[in-house]
Amino acid sequence: MLVTGAGSGLGRAVALALAGAGAQVIATGRRRAALEELDDAVQAASGRSATLLPLDLAETEKLLPIGPSIFERFGRLDGLVHCAAILGKLMPTAQLDTAGLRKALEVNVIATQALIATLTPLLVAAPAGRALFLTDRLASRGRPYLATYAATKQAMEALVLAFAAEVRQTPLAVRLVAPPAMRSGLRAEAFPGESKAVQTLPETIAGRILELLRADSLPEGDVLDL
Repeated sequence: MLVTGAGSGLGRAVALALAGAGAQVIATGRRRAALEELDDAVQAASGRSATLLPLDLAETEKLLPIGPSIFERFGRLDGLVHCAAILGKLMPTAQLDTAGLRKALEVNVIATQALIATLTPLLVAAPAGRALFLTDRLASRGRPYLATYAATKQAMEALVLAFAAEVRQTPLAVRLVAPPAMRSGLRAEAFPGESKAVQTLPETIAGRILELLRADSLPEGDVLDL
């Protein structure tokens, strides 16, 4: 199972949940030190090492070799949980920073397409492949100052929905999944005054994702609320 954004937050929690369930974890993240700490936790939970891929999703050219390298090492990939995303700057839409918007497009949209491109042959060939893409209901609610995040998340959703329709006749199941307000660095950045008491722990969400990955079939619907 490949998990993006595995160095912290939900990605880390999902990687640990998968390891505890006996899955071989392939983890991507920007910070090598965070991935190495994750590997220590994975070994403690499962007795085996994770495969670590330190990389920045904005560097799309580094994503395309992932599929072939997974095939060469493992021969298969049963699932993808794409957690990685960036918020972008909080600012009025009329004043958006073009460089920041471009960076969010690279991470939230272009990297998603690159992952789809490199992993589809492996996922379609799996007996019951799963590809879960994390989204956010905030992206469609017209919240002020969140234009960069909302626009790029909605573009990511459009990519995933088209992909899901294209592979519907294959064994691969593709879904967008939307967690509730969750305790994470991104959430704290977007809503610095929000009480942690109303935020769901990443470990709880990871448990729900694990249930989806284990299910014989996934619920229907464009977006699954966790």
